[in-house]
Amino acid sequence: MSKKGFSRREFLQSTAGATGALAAAPSIFLKPEYIPSALERMAPSDTLRFGIIGIGMQGSGLLTAAVQLPGVQCVAACDLYDGRHLLAQEIVGKKIPTTRRYQDLLDNKEIDCLIAAVPDHWHKQVVVDAVNAGKDIYCEKPMSHSAADGLAMVAAAQKTGRIVQIGSQRVSSVICAKAKEMIAQGTIGTLTLVEGSLGRNDPTGAWEYPPPPDLSPSNLDWDTWQGTVPKVPFNPNIFARWRCWKEYGTGLAGDLLVHLVSGMNFMLGWNAPPKKAMSLGAILRFQDGRNMPDVHATLFDYGSAPVYLRLNLGCETPEIYRFQGSKGILEVTEFAITYYPQTGEDSAPSYYTSGYPQKMRDAYVAEWHAKNDPVPGKEPVLEGYTYRGDSWDDEKPHLWRYFQGVKNHQQVTEDAVFGNNAALACHMSNESYFRKSAVVWDAASGTIKSA
Repeated sequence: MSKKGFSRREFLQSTAGATGALAAAPSIFLKPEYIPSALERMAPSDTLRFGIIGIGMQGSGLLTAAVQLPGVQCVAACDLYDGRHLLAQEIVGKKIPTTRRYQDLLDNKEIDCLIAAVPDHWHKQVVVDAVNAGKDIYCEKPMSHSAADGLAMVAAAQKTGRIVQIGSQRVSSVICAKAKEMIAQGTIGTLTLVEGSLGRNDPTGAWEYPPPPDLSPSNLDWDTWQGTVPKVPFNPNIFARWRCWKEYGTGLAGDLLVHLVSGMNFMLGWNAPPKKAMSLGAILRFQDGRNMPDVHATLFDYGSAPVYLRLNLGCETPEIYRFQGSKGILEVTEFAITYYPQTGEDSAPSYYTSGYPQKMRDAYVAEWHAKNDPVPGKEPVLEGYTYRGDSWDDEKPHLWRYFQGVKNHQQVTEDAVFGNNAALACHMSNESYFRKSAVVWDAASGTIKSA
């Protein structure tokens, strides 16, 4: 552009007069959900007795959190690796019955409900067997290993009427609850785009876990652990790093994307699978024999605003959502919600008029200011603000809601239907990656099809 003309930025700077200032965002602290102390005495009749299936990395954390809650008691534990029998007793603080057979827990009349933290390829069988045995169950995310598995789990839960809660704890977070309220109230206006991302940059974050040094076929039921997938010789790395392979896990989609999807669905009030998904990804950093991508980005069509979710095991980035709308941006992170307001209106004369002749442009600018400039001293101030609260990764509120649901015989928010809809988004993301094409969910056939 010649020096006689204006760039967009220069024109705005030269003609601005009505732009409102953005006030510094005050912080408001969210009160955590009240959970009684574990020291508060409960009547024996009010105590829930639970068993746990799977006491690995995630299961041990769930067990540690659960035994700190009031009115619940762990009375049995199951794991195919004997070393975790000792671990369960160390966490509970006393000698409890342990077994390799989860069926023993289903047959145990003293057990009111279950927690399951097993590899993805075992989710369906454990959940279906549990509800058919009359047990309520908390199952780790993602709910299923395949679309067909998820449908079978929903059918079993609905047929038996048992409580099923899936372990994506965002839905029990005060952070996400407040964001849900703000979106429902129209804080961001018309929703136009949803972004979510999470990145890690270390071998542990990419599931290159160190297997237990003593692991062997003598203390691990390797054949049972493999389930119905094609059998392979004993491999400690597969046992510890099963998320790397589609035969046992669901990769980045099932480990991380499911959190983003579950939280998003909860905050937006959505409870349906996406209509369409389109993924790109690759194994770029961790060339360790895995067959699941370590970089995975997916664009979803839920029938309204586009949803773009991206995951990366080769660069660390915060876990974050950005809900973009006509009235601004709601940014949601592990500990905070920040609202960045926008008016959605012109804040200065249109820069398009830089293409007007001088006299015409001057007349337009003068008229615009006459109509839009505020009274001096009463310039509008856009008020952004931030809410802060407990980590959305805190498992205690999610477990507490599960146990309360079991105790009161009331269905929970993240039930089998909600969990299945979130898991279907993950399966569609993976299917698009492997098929190298967009995919759609065909509800009539209960299958994922190429678009």
